Amino acid sequence: MVFKKAIILAGGEGKRLKPYTLTIPKPLMPVGSYPIIDLVIKYLSKYNFRNITIALNYKGDLIKSFLKNIKNKSIKIDYSFEKKALGTIGPLKLIKKLPENFLVINGDILTDLNLKEFFKNHKKSKKLISISVTTRKSKLDYGIIKYNKNGNLVDFHEKPLNKFNVSMGIYLFNKKIIKFIPNRKFGLDNLIDNLINKKIPINVFKHKGYWLDIGRPKDFEKANNDFSLIKSKFLNV
Repeated sequence: MVFKKAIILAGGEGKRLKPYTLTIPKPLMPVGSYPIIDLVIKYLSKYNFRNITIALNYKGDLIKSFLKNIKNKSIKIDYSFEKKALGTIGPLKLIKKLPENFLVINGDILTDLNLKEFFKNHKKSKKLISISVTTRKSKLDYGIIKYNKNGNLVDFHEKPLNKFNVSMGIYLFNKKIIKFIPNRKFGLDNLIDNLINKKIPINVFKHKGYWLDIGRPKDFEKANNDFSLIKSKFLNV
């Protein structure tokens, strides 16, 4: 299966990774010996994507200069520059000639999500949006108290471990979604809220494998520690 179009969102400032991102844009942060955006492109290449648009803003010229050195004859890479920050979904409004269905992925993702299965699921659902999700555990560093109206304690949990379904930052869109995006800064949360309010259904695809968003220092460190074990997921080695 050959996929027509992927869009990599690479315009953010990487605020959670400061001070590193004051000089290096987050998509160029190294994992192993590769900038993360290089790994994202290799991941997409593995699934036969042939056209990739990179949505740029913060230090976009540095990212474009680096990508000029990537040699991959099977992929055409072009760029969309924001004149001002447009949020996570706003940049899609600038991209022309979108196919019926296209992939959108954050430029800081490491995962072994099967994009072929994701695409099949999306088409079968016939929804305008499919969101890939995975499970994360979060330990609260406090003892949780429940008490009744009389002020008597009824339950206590010491530093509970909670599970959440979280967005992986990888989406499939039908091009009809563009009409729901205004010409201004607009986030995925804004889009989802609008669709829910309009009672437009949204498809969810659950992933149980590897996933990291390197936007946090702890996950960036983990990605580098894991890299020798996970690199075959992105590189043909």
